[in-house]
Amino acid sequence: MKLAEALQERADLNRKIEELRRRLGNVILVQEGEEPSEDPAELLRELNAALERLEKLMASINLTNCRTKAGGLTLTETIARKDALMIKLSAYRDLVYTAGQSTSRARGTEIRVKAVIKAGDLQKVADQIAKEVRELDNRLQETNWKTELIETR
Repeated sequence: MKLAEALQERADLNRKIEELRRRLGNVILVQEGEEPSEDPAELLRELNAALERLEKLMASINLTNCRTKAGGLTLTETIARKDALMIKLSAYRDLVYTAGQSTSRARGTEIRVKAVIKAGDLQKVADQIAKEVRELDNRLQETNWKTELIETR
């Protein structure tokens, strides 16, 4: 199985687990004398099986990410770099928005507020960060489809 397929299965399992939790919540309590619309014991078995598979899959994904290199970094390091850059990009975009706000004065005697850093300068940095995020994401996607998942026990 390719790493990308394992990541897709992990996402599917997470959705399935959430659905099973919701369904269990809907049938765990019933009015006295009524029967639940689904068997809670069967739903619990499905939930436990999905959680066991998710645990094994997550361990294999993490092991694969730690042992696989792309662009001189492990996938774990690349993911960490991308995550940090996404936070940085969000901060810069917020700064661009704030610096770009124009303030008006009703009268000439009111205090004028101005940005101390030009929005255009901040935008250039944000654009460069966004480019690096795209390049990292492309490298991750390509590597995920080329890499075999390392199975754990």
